[in-house]
Amino acid sequence: MKISARNQLKGTVQGITRGEVSSEVTLVLASGERIVAVITSSSVDSLGLNDHAAAYAIIKASEVIVGKGMDASRLSARNVLAGKVTGIIDGPVNSEVSIELSGGGVIVASITRYSAHALELRIDDQVSAIVKASNVIVGV
Repeated sequence: MKISARNQLKGTVQGITRGEVSSEVTLVLASGERIVAVITSSSVDSLGLNDHAAAYAIIKASEVIVGKGMDASRLSARNVLAGKVTGIIDGPVNSEVSIELSGGGVIVASITRYSAHALELRIDDQVSAIVKASNVIVGV
């Protein structure tokens, strides 16, 4: 199966916190970053997820928020991944921002062109890719 989501990050399940309806799944990427996903408990079962299982964190580029100067910030989003801007493509409405994570992986964000310019994004800028746990899809 091929999917349109730009960010398909391979990892290993490090832990699962089960709930009656939803469960929290923590993946560790090869680069060492952790990504937390909140998915239904029935999905945990149907995917056969358990500790040390291989899985993918799938994140649409439009679900990635880009933050600059986030070092002292506190957010409710579980996934705040540090990196540097390695590519910017401006369109008439949106900009595509490629961020190389500190561990070496890449995550792509699709943000408004206005926001990219308001943040004054430049190549090599230190930024954070921010993703709510509920916006992470898990695949195997």
